[in-house]
Amino acid sequence: MAIPDFQSIMLPLLKYAGDQNEHSLAETTEALAQQFQLTEEEKKELLPSGQQAIFLNRVGWAKTYLTKASLLESTRRGIFKITDLGIKVLKQSPSEINMKFLENFPGYIEFKNLKGTRANSKQNSEEDYLSNLPIVNENITPEEAIEIGYQKIRQELEDELLQKIKESSPNFFEYLVVDVLVKMGYGGSKRDAGQAIGQSGDGGIDGIIKEDPLGLDIVYIQAKRWDNTTVGRPEIQKFVGALHGQRAKKGVFITTSNFSQDAREYVTNIDLKIVLINGKRLTQFMIDYNVGISTIRTYEIKKIDSDYFSED
Repeated sequence: MAIPDFQSIMLPLLKYAGDQNEHSLAETTEALAQQFQLTEEEKKELLPSGQQAIFLNRVGWAKTYLTKASLLESTRRGIFKITDLGIKVLKQSPSEINMKFLENFPGYIEFKNLKGTRANSKQNSEEDYLSNLPIVNENITPEEAIEIGYQKIRQELEDELLQKIKESSPNFFEYLVVDVLVKMGYGGSKRDAGQAIGQSGDGGIDGIIKEDPLGLDIVYIQAKRWDNTTVGRPEIQKFVGALHGQRAKKGVFITTSNFSQDAREYVTNIDLKIVLINGKRLTQFMIDYNVGISTIRTYEIKKIDSDYFSED
């Protein structure tokens, strides 16, 4: 089945804690995964940032909200159990527990009303801060909302970058390609790498760049600033022929458009190492390595350092 949203996890989580024993989040997550009959792939599916499993994140937020409503309580580091109020709620046999249901409890109402009052507090925990952010879709956690918003902004930036690149001159595009590769650690200095552009005299090669600062190996570059024309196998074969003429073993073919499936399959069946980078991947590298962009705002999300408060 699909990964349940965090509100759908609340009641099963409270029932699991209904044995009145202490439980860890990891143990609870595994038990609930079995209850929801999640596959191994679903259990391992990650948030957009790739930093945490989606299901683990949602179980964590379900626990957070139940704790704010005083239905669960933390007994020690990383461990929680059900409260007397939580047991009372279970005896009422609710059909579901969601954020609307939790509004029946003063602790949750107090927590919910903290919006704005803690916005500038430097003592917020990560959960308090994120929980006060607006959620367009209440089926996702605040952390998911942040990551989805970030990915949307990044996608829009990728599209804008690609359009700018396509509007640039072929010469500017070639230097942009070298700039990206240098920022990624190739070519030593930008000056050394830039001098290689257009120096080979081979129609199938636009530039040469060192694979490492010492120049122990050379990578040959082909850069095509095309709008919507797909780069096919013939273009790649021409590039490979040029590499053979230089007795080269490695090349990077970069385009602002895309590569045909035939071209992609071709480079996997030859002895030379050819890396194909399309427009989307190029803009992703530009963002990751800060080429042609600037940072306008930075947010830091902080949480309690439990190790600092440990007296063991």
